[in-house]
Amino acid sequence: MTFPAMAPAFGAGGSEPYERVLLGAASALTLRDAAAGRPGVAVDVGRFLGDPSAAERRLLRARRGPVLDIGCGPGRMLLAAARARRPALGIDVSAASVAIAAARGVIALHGSVFDALPAEGTWATALLLDGNIGIGGDPNLLLARCAELLHPAGVIVVETHPDEDRDARFAGIVEDDSGAVSETFPWAEAGANALRRHARAAGLTCRREWRAAGRSFAEYGF
Repeated sequence: MTFPAMAPAFGAGGSEPYERVLLGAASALTLRDAAAGRPGVAVDVGRFLGDPSAAERRLLRARRGPVLDIGCGPGRMLLAAARARRPALGIDVSAASVAIAAARGVIALHGSVFDALPAEGTWATALLLDGNIGIGGDPNLLLARCAELLHPAGVIVVETHPDEDRDARFAGIVEDDSGAVSETFPWAEAGANALRRHARAAGLTCRREWRAAGRSFAEYGF
């Protein structure tokens, strides 16, 4: 399958608010629909920079084989994989995230999931956590790309929107607490009901859905 060149990435461009928060130049980040008048939602960058939670550690301990963390940020889930003794690689378009991950002793590549990646077709688990089903603004396309990366027995683990029926695509924008604003970027949000449809369109089947520590997850395979 041929994938289009990627548009601007999450939080990038403009005054680079996402990288400012990662690097400590600002302390809070909000994501919103650039075309909507309603308030945005807080992005928990502190969680990205922290240690993996007990639920996240359990999630990785249940995996077998190599893990690809898509939109890995500063490497929290890569740390969880290392502690579970699972081989893992992260990919992220944020240079600051990749640098922080490297400083934490884990391996992440600076780039897009739509780029050519190492070991395509062999990954046992692909992770799309922390809202990363939104990458590229098209869950169908993203899941189809993830399917290309998987081993035939592999699975995609997605953190789903808490509203099971949520299925939105929009031009996103992020802003930090100092007023620094990103360029707009394509983004999406999808709950479990919507993701079942998107998964079927990508040739995938929902294996299971569950909640842990107030968060919602689903697993898809062939």
